[in-house]
Amino acid sequence: MKEMSRIVRTVTNFVYGFIIIFGFYIIVHGHLTPGGGFQGGAVVGSAFALLLVSYGSLNSKKFLKKDIFSLFENFGLILFIVLGFSGLGITFFYNFLANSGGWFGNTAVIGVNPGNMNTGGVIPLMNIAVGLEVLSAFGVIVLTMASAAEFTKKKENS
Repeated sequence: MKEMSRIVRTVTNFVYGFIIIFGFYIIVHGHLTPGGGFQGGAVVGSAFALLLVSYGSLNSKKFLKKDIFSLFENFGLILFIVLGFSGLGITFFYNFLANSGGWFGNTAVIGVNPGNMNTGGVIPLMNIAVGLEVLSAFGVIVLTMASAAEFTKKKENS
């Protein structure tokens, strides 16, 4: 895959960071606003796809490594499983951090939800785990598709 024009690369350099920040915002605020781990992970993964398309597969493989994405994918999956099984002591996906104090331990006020970050209990942690899993899986898929396209192109040329 060849790299795109200088204009596309410049715009990619400008918006790449904003897309990643917005994706992590969607992941972390998933219990307060529409969105969550899957949607935010897809947004961050699309930033990696934009980087791959604008710089080409040969240049992008220098800093987008499939092994790193696989490592983060496994970490996100293990984190979600650990959080899920941690709540099995009382009930399935029980909020074991409720009323324990600290950042994630405050319960929501009865009535109108003021929208505080610390009212989600264990849900923000699960959103982070799902977001990490989805963005890493999306990165692996995009890199695999780029490698397959590159292999097909080499095969056609020979």
